[in-house]
Amino acid sequence: MPKKTTRRNFIMTSVAVTGGIIGGAAMNKQTQTKVASVEIPTTSTMPERILGKTGVKVPLLGLGGAGKTPVDKSGKEKEAVEIIEAALSLGIRYFDTAASYGANEEHLGKVLPAYRKDIFLASKTGRRDHDGAWRELERSLKRLNTDYLDSWQLHHVSFMETLDEIFGSQGAIKAMEEAKEQGIVKFSGITGHHEPDVIAEGLRRYPFDTTLVSINAADKHHPRPFAPTVLPVAQQKNVGVIGMKIPAYGRLLKPGVLNMQEAMGYVLSLAGVHCCIVATESLDQEICIVSGFRIICHFE
Repeated sequence: MPKKTTRRNFIMTSVAVTGGIIGGAAMNKQTQTKVASVEIPTTSTMPERILGKTGVKVPLLGLGGAGKTPVDKSGKEKEAVEIIEAALSLGIRYFDTAASYGANEEHLGKVLPAYRKDIFLASKTGRRDHDGAWRELERSLKRLNTDYLDSWQLHHVSFMETLDEIFGSQGAIKAMEEAKEQGIVKFSGITGHHEPDVIAEGLRRYPFDTTLVSINAADKHHPRPFAPTVLPVAQQKNVGVIGMKIPAYGRLLKPGVLNMQEAMGYVLSLAGVHCCIVATESLDQEICIVSGFRIICHFE
């Protein structure tokens, strides 16, 4: 039997078993966090854009999984589940996570499987080699309780030497291509926090479907800005662009500078940006962010 078929069957079987274990535990242990049934809107409750060459419509706002938030922390299952469920009920369909985001994948895996066909789920691998990337993908799928990802991204690529390793004969790009061929991953992506030249070069070297990059209102004042470096290349190649670090770690959210709605509005006004992701520290903060977002988009 071919190796790749064995690997796909292994992943699908493992996910099914994990789902059965989670379901059985929920029925037999009433002390476990109860994941409520969420009524999600049947029509979009916020503006959408087509995410580049993926052809998929996504809301302009997605839920970020990184940062010091409940969705990223062990021991915060109740708070994490509340935030994820609220995101669904508020119309969020894009969920961002990564193999390195603490307990985030596990928290998402307790809620999202019931809504899998209605959401866009993106995860990442920080491994640069073929075998290491495959191992992280398998672990991510088990944690998320799903048998496929909408987007699998190469995480935090910051050096040209890293690109050489990724695109080498035993590089992570080989795992990404195999996963796409098998239907385990729909779209491929690359993400970057600090070095826009590296991301732009990655987009030139390979036909990635998406890129997740740091873009905010302070970007143009940075010595290495992402917007003028990455967005033109992404537009030329029809790459879906997701913005992150919207408030610049909170530094922009000061009196006389910007509020969260203005920070999001700026990023989404840039040509070539299709959506943005924002992490949230609490349920109240999440509701406030989404409500303000709808106002700036004139959607309420």
